[in-house]
Amino acid sequence: MPDSEPPQETAAAPREMPKRYGIGMNVFIQVVLALALFVGINRLSYRHYWRWDLSPGQEYTLSQDTLNYLSHLSRDVQIYIVFGRDSKVYGEVQSLSEEYRLHGRQRIKIRSIDPVRDIERAEQLKADTGLSLAQNGVLLRCGNNKRFITEEELVIRESGTSTNRQIIEFRGEDAISSALISVVEGRVRRFYYVVGKGSRSETSLSDAYNAALDLGRQQNFEIVSINLSEVSKVPADADGLLLLGARYDLSEREIVMLDPGGETARLSAFLALNGVRPRGDRVLVAESTSTGAKKEFSVQAEFMKEVPFIRHLTSSWISLVGQSESLDLRSDDPALREQSINVLPLLRASPRYWGESQFLEELPVVDEKDTVPPIYLSASIERGAVEDESLRAESSRMVVVSNSTLLDKQTMLAVGRDFVAAGLNWLMARESRIGITAKPKRSYRIQLSSRQHELIFWVTSITLPGIVLGFGFMIWAGRRAA
Repeated sequence: MPDSEPPQETAAAPREMPKRYGIGMNVFIQVVLALALFVGINRLSYRHYWRWDLSPGQEYTLSQDTLNYLSHLSRDVQIYIVFGRDSKVYGEVQSLSEEYRLHGRQRIKIRSIDPVRDIERAEQLKADTGLSLAQNGVLLRCGNNKRFITEEELVIRESGTSTNRQIIEFRGEDAISSALISVVEGRVRRFYYVVGKGSRSETSLSDAYNAALDLGRQQNFEIVSINLSEVSKVPADADGLLLLGARYDLSEREIVMLDPGGETARLSAFLALNGVRPRGDRVLVAESTSTGAKKEFSVQAEFMKEVPFIRHLTSSWISLVGQSESLDLRSDDPALREQSINVLPLLRASPRYWGESQFLEELPVVDEKDTVPPIYLSASIERGAVEDESLRAESSRMVVVSNSTLLDKQTMLAVGRDFVAAGLNWLMARESRIGITAKPKRSYRIQLSSRQHELIFWVTSITLPGIVLGFGFMIWAGRRAA
């Protein structure tokens, strides 16, 4: 058989190079898809995202009360941050204002103005508002209403007379929320400060009045002095009366002005008729020590958890300096229930204190005439309280504190200020303003040993640059070999 010829290999047809038009169209489609993916992801992340406050004290988290108010905000508000960039609280103010914008249902607009760098914008704002803007602060505008909060109103500094006192607490949310309510509502609440009743000293009277003025600026109410002996009735625009550290008793006519149904001529009797009777003792703790008798009138007290408007303070203790008097609370009196009077304790002294009737003795001891724990130092009284929250604003309210030094400048603590602010807001039936407390500013220092310093040097100066250099050498060697 003839040898069969080996099959001839057919040469592969050369691949046809893609046309320039096809390459261009392919690149165009890829670019369009990449841009669509990029824009889509950014739009999705802009509208749907999660935010976390990882700061130790939750400095940038708004309270639930502020969030509730912002969720029902019905008017547009502009917030101007008029701060120099060198301010120590500029970052906190900027971040806090951003929280208001994010939760304000697009009702809140934020603008930041540096009066040193943005001179033209600052001058325009001065002309529009009529404010001098001579210091750092936050301006809120709603229609024709405006409120400027100075930098000092946003912070609490350490006590003392030094001109360079450090900031210990930041109360920006408290101040901004108060101003927000002020410009939206328009109406400023009014408390009358009762004068003409003396005080322990002129200094303490001035301290109490100035503290009330400061609280008024923060909580959106004004303080007006009134002498009850010079008027025939309490003004109709009064949202409440402040009787702070009075030395002299009220007259029968003044008591009748406070309560037209009252039949007593003395303040203590007036309080007793409403379920709170001052016992006339002094709350103290006394003991015999190696150095002699020790008698302490400053009282450590806790806040009662059962009372809603001070519930945000129950994790704190308050120190009442000076002398305090124990209160007899008739919470379960049937006669008070018939009058719809509800009495609740606010402050309870630590169990080691008692109410001493013979408090002038050098070393008093507890006997049958004294008051044993629980010792109550403050109470709230509400007449006409009903279950329906919508009607509770029509009730009459009173807060009694058996200590006259609560607002003294030298001894007032931040927790005492928050307690007074909560009580005043409760008196005005403004529960939405209760619960916003100042947030402490903390400084953190990292102490490194010499070994740790040496380790950081080797990692940052030798190891990491060496790794990068090694990868670069490997890539260079690979290209040389190819």
